[in-house]
Amino acid sequence: MLTMKVAVIGAGWAGCAAAVEATRLGQQVTVFEAARVPGGRARRVDSQWPDGTALALDNGQHILIGAYSETLRLMADVGMDAGTALLRLPLTLQFPDGTGLAFPRLPAPLDALAGMVRARGWSWRDKLSLLRAAVGWQVSGFSCAPELSVAQLCGTLSPTVMATLIEPLCVAALNTPAERASGQVFLRVLRDSLFSHAGGSNLLLPRTDLSALLPDAALAWLAQRGATLRLGTRVLGLAPAGERWQVDGENFDRVILACPPLDAARLAEGTGLPCAPWLAQARALQFEAITTVYAFSPTARLAQPMLALRASASGGEAPAQFVFDRGQLGGPAGLLAFVVSASNGDNAALSRQVLQQSAQQLGLTQLRAVQTIVEKRATFACLPGLQRPAAQLLPGLLACGDYIAGPYPATLEGAVRSGLAAAAHGQT
Repeated sequence: MLTMKVAVIGAGWAGCAAAVEATRLGQQVTVFEAARVPGGRARRVDSQWPDGTALALDNGQHILIGAYSETLRLMADVGMDAGTALLRLPLTLQFPDGTGLAFPRLPAPLDALAGMVRARGWSWRDKLSLLRAAVGWQVSGFSCAPELSVAQLCGTLSPTVMATLIEPLCVAALNTPAERASGQVFLRVLRDSLFSHAGGSNLLLPRTDLSALLPDAALAWLAQRGATLRLGTRVLGLAPAGERWQVDGENFDRVILACPPLDAARLAEGTGLPCAPWLAQARALQFEAITTVYAFSPTARLAQPMLALRASASGGEAPAQFVFDRGQLGGPAGLLAFVVSASNGDNAALSRQVLQQSAQQLGLTQLRAVQTIVEKRATFACLPGLQRPAAQLLPGLLACGDYIAGPYPATLEGAVRSGLAAAAHGQT
């Protein structure tokens, strides 16, 4: 029996997962990646300090959680030690003044319940409003009408709980403001992370750059097993060839589009074959940006590796929702990463606003911006009732990525699961 030849177009987290799984299934894999650095929208950015010294940053600060079971399994499979590469902490959404939520080390859902009861800066009315809502979500099986937004879903919660828990958690998980985000997807995230199993809600903070966290190791694993890796190679054309496919003139039995949705739509449309519904759904997706402002001061050190910040409702003068101390995560001491989810505005304005916000909320007046990175299409907008594209476009032509139909928002776990599923599609 001839070995199946598979082309994986894209070496982001979904593409790496697809390529590893296809190789594990005994298929001959070729990976095409337009960039020289793997990782897609979660990758290393080679930058430099003002004096020209090299500095490794990321195109966005990512958080993993303990519920990312498939991502953690894949990391282990390609030789990454999650205990070394990730800092595991109980879920903490605390602000610089110490208020907010911090889970104790207890089994789920006791950790969530105890965290709610012990939340600092919350009145008993605040706590009871969340406990009542949480019980209602459990009774409903963490399900709601698909047209509900997170804001509508959480309409009975107090303003304090909304401002210090729901809104930061929603923008962190869905990268979409609560008034526009899908309540159903948010409930699925809450179920799997907060109420399913011990450690599911834990924060897993990368201690290395995002390419080193998985994509580099995955490509090394693939190379050792005979896969062909073509970094810096942009695929220009995809065409049917009988029951096979041609990628820039090279024959393959199967093609997995692991590139962004608009690139996948471009390649699929170029085949001339009927897949109009898929193309329409892919092109109808709306996108949200994420901005990361890296700033430095020799004396800067946070009380914790990650803190929540009080953000203005519409960005305004306080756009960042979170700040990370890269010095406590294996990076240079004094380097902070401010994350502005669902961001808008130009780089200079966001940098200036973040530094002002840092001075006001953290008391850090000597910070200087090092680099501001805007990922304009960081995630799809996770809107209520959103219809996402299916994995299969045509026989032998599949797509994977965090935007493909599934229960999760645009997360690394969603991307990995999609890649694994695409590679295993049709296998018995």
